[in-house]
Amino acid sequence: QVQLVESGGGSVQAGGSLRLSCAASGSIFSINTMGWYRQSPGKQRELVADIPRSGRTNYGDSVKGRFTISRDNAKNTVYLQMNNLKPEDTAAYYCKIRDGWGVEYWGEGTQVTVSS
Repeated sequence: QVQLVESGGGSVQAGGSLRLSCAASGSIFSINTMGWYRQSPGKQRELVADIPRSGRTNYGDSVKGRFTISRDNAKNTVYLQMNNLKPEDTAAYYCKIRDGWGVEYWGEGTQVTVSS
């Protein structure tokens, strides 16, 4: 059984910063891609950023230049540093990993609220 534990969400004013963490534990076979998605009410879940084991990062257009994704393979942990936050970044943020078999696992989500 695989568990993803997210932390670091909260409320911040526009222009502020937050750092999200997601730690994976359990019976995991060789994590490949780790990533963050977000979803706000009435909208589809969208990719924020992901990072394969190779380390080549991929970002959604709306967060490029403001967010940075990184991972610590020894700790099975992925991070999302979010700077210059905007009210439109308000959403529930979800961690996702894909293991070596192609199986995907999702976290339960952490809320990020940015006030103007």
